[in-house]
Amino acid sequence: MKKVALTVDVVLFTILERRLHVLLIRRLAKPFEGRYALPGGFVGEDESLDAAAERELCEETGVDKVYLEQLYTFGDPRRDPRGRVVTVAYYALVPHNHELRAGTGASDAAWFPVPELPHLAFDHRKIVEYAHLRIRNKLDYTNVGFELLPAKFTLTELQLVHEAIVGEPLDKRNFRRKIAQRGIVKPLKEFRHTGRKPAQLYCFAA
Repeated sequence: MKKVALTVDVVLFTILERRLHVLLIRRLAKPFEGRYALPGGFVGEDESLDAAAERELCEETGVDKVYLEQLYTFGDPRRDPRGRVVTVAYYALVPHNHELRAGTGASDAAWFPVPELPHLAFDHRKIVEYAHLRIRNKLDYTNVGFELLPAKFTLTELQLVHEAIVGEPLDKRNFRRKIAQRGIVKPLKEFRHTGRKPAQLYCFAA
């Protein structure tokens, strides 16, 4: 029986200039040497999947202390030219203020707009697309964008996060009505002076 190897890959999203970006590293080793890929690597013999994902992300990009959620297992027999490799993908949304540094197995770590990805190694484009679909769907029933906002925010800031994730502008009135119906945020008795009219601040409902 052929041995099956196990890896983890991490899809890390952020918002830059009102657009959704994903973190990529440039591979130093074969296969796909010089091509961009998701941070990730092989799981150690005595290592949990979560620990492996956290370690690989930190080693290859310098990003740590990020809450990662398991996304899906990708096991196409031809996804890796080295042999039978199954990968467990993770995803997260983080503020863009993390300091990036290329580390083990990578010559570069950078944010790329999701609609303008370079040619990726392995099946990583498929993994990014699946992760993007997941967070888009979760916008309808979870507080998926809370990691991208401060504890107190305006409804305009919340709408900008949603627009970045769905990739298109949203009608202001419809958006606010939907948010009110879902009850996921609560108004605060605080305002931010951003223009002629102070903007009320909100927080996510517990």
